[in-house]
Amino acid sequence: MQEDQSVLVIDKQKPNRASRIASGVINPVTGRRIVKTWKIDELMPFAWNAYHKIAAEIKLQNIINQCSVLDIHTTEQMRNAFEKRLNDVQHDYIQPCNNEIFWQQYFHFNFGIGEIFPAYCINLIDLLIGWRNYLHELKRLQTEAFSENKLLLKDDFVVYKNITAKKIIFCDGISSVYNNYFKHLPFALNKGEALIVSIPDLPRDFIYKQGFSIVPWKENDLFWIGSTYEWNYDNDLPTNNFKNKVETYLQNYLKVAYNIQEHFAGLRPANTERRPFVGLHTAYPQIGILNGMGTKGCTLAPFYANQLTRHLLHDAKIDAEADVQRFTK
Repeated sequence: MQEDQSVLVIDKQKPNRASRIASGVINPVTGRRIVKTWKIDELMPFAWNAYHKIAAEIKLQNIINQCSVLDIHTTEQMRNAFEKRLNDVQHDYIQPCNNEIFWQQYFHFNFGIGEIFPAYCINLIDLLIGWRNYLHELKRLQTEAFSENKLLLKDDFVVYKNITAKKIIFCDGISSVYNNYFKHLPFALNKGEALIVSIPDLPRDFIYKQGFSIVPWKENDLFWIGSTYEWNYDNDLPTNNFKNKVETYLQNYLKVAYNIQEHFAGLRPANTERRPFVGLHTAYPQIGILNGMGTKGCTLAPFYANQLTRHLLHDAKIDAEADVQRFTK
């Protein structure tokens, strides 16, 4: 749309879509080895600018906020790994926490706290509702389920029902796993669950990571608690097992009162390579994809949506590690 192209989004909302269970966190550090997230030095400034531009377009505030992640170490090994990274001159996102005594009124912990800064927190719920309303007002949203068998491919364009377009881009999460054009990509869906919990006395200026992640959610005293990756599951529904684990965690580690408000689950479009799928189909250049981002969607989507747009309109290159052309064989 910024490039003056005519765009139509076809989308029927689903209650258990991956974006509903996402925390909206952009964390520059990942894993037990406390390493930088892939391409994070490029991705973070791009995301900061992109989300601010979207917020201005749809006239919403506080879509993206900067904060720290308090990494509350659960073992001595985790503390040692964090402290080792403090001496790494290339690792500029971590620092010691200088007020551990203050946090003893909120959490039980025995191995100290590290701080990750900056991190970003995206208000996904308001963002998605606001953007959907914006598209609706512009008459660029068709609220229906997409039917692949009604898609016709022509030499250099596509036809869908009464719509003719140069390209069709699939940005449809786990649905691409069953899409005849992309089902052979190495998707590896995983299940995530989260609870929304009221914790009135917990400061909302931080993200807390202590086994589970505790993330400020929307407004008032609500927090998102989750960060699970289930590879073996029977369905995409919430489970008592997860809820019981979170309750046990809260009872053992949290010192202030809480009240569980909501519990939800969903499937993420992750993949075995841990790199996104971006670009045009190797055999059908009328068809494109923007998918496979797993748990890093908030971080990766703006950056690679921009790369894909520039590729479509200006023949700019897509990063080789993300370009779907890497699966030509």
